Amino acid sequence: MRAQDAFRVEGVVTEVCSERTCRVRLANGHVVFGFVPVRQSGQARLLVGRKVNLQLSPYDLSEGRILVEAHSN
Repeated sequence: MRAQDAFRVEGVVTEVCSERTCRVRLANGHVVFGFVPVRQSGQARLLVGRKVNLQLSPYDLSEGRILVEAHSN
């Protein structure tokens, strides 16, 4: 997948599955699986209720890469 094919959305963490994975609820109500890439794993803290930015592929809308954390609640 090319970077220009992906799009970014903001969501809220609803469930932390592990240190690098979580469930994220988008503004439209859909819940997707979010993951932190290995190279950013030391920078991200996944907490329930935290807003995160996701990069979604147009080919698979069920999971997304957590890019950076948006402002927290």
